[in-house]
Amino acid sequence: MRVRHKPWADDYLKENDHIVVQEPKTYKGKWRELFGNDKPLHVEIGSGKGQFITGMAAQHPEYNFIGIELAKSIIVTAVEKAAEANLPNVRLLNENAADFRELFEENEVDSIYLNFSDPWPKNKHEKRRLTYKSFLEQYEAVLKDDGEVVFKTDNQKLFEYSLSSFSRYGMILQEVKLDLHTENDPLNVKTEYEEKFSSRGYRIYRSVATFK
Repeated sequence: MRVRHKPWADDYLKENDHIVVQEPKTYKGKWRELFGNDKPLHVEIGSGKGQFITGMAAQHPEYNFIGIELAKSIIVTAVEKAAEANLPNVRLLNENAADFRELFEENEVDSIYLNFSDPWPKNKHEKRRLTYKSFLEQYEAVLKDDGEVVFKTDNQKLFEYSLSSFSRYGMILQEVKLDLHTENDPLNVKTEYEEKFSSRGYRIYRSVATFK
């Protein structure tokens, strides 16, 4: 779906620098200083319009949350949600997470969320999938020893590929759900895509994986 260009987005993001971190690479290794506490740090790659990251921050005040979204015309909606909810434990980054290690220091992150990532279905685009081995290397570098990668998707082929990728990399699958919504988990925070796809009858898949 094409997103309408918002020419005012740049100014809006700068005006809300208490939510959107300016020059985030300067905070590498110092995120807990920015939040002003030592709470565990949870990061979502591809936060979209911010429903998941703000929902998680509201549900878990005991954690700090960082949402990363590249598209300015999309992240502005996430900023609006965060501002309205007045959540002190959430920050947003208008960044490309292609090299995660530029943003976070080794052993700095407790959990990484990958929600409804682009499946890049063509084989020639495999390296762009966020569960490809080069991305897993980055996650392993910044996660603590017991850190988790939490992955949700409606795309069965991407899910199967990701489980295989995790296994080949030597990760341990702590959880595999093939139809998440049949369990009616009250703690499951839904993304915008999750609500849309589940309402159309699509299965929602979820896995939780850790590194050895």
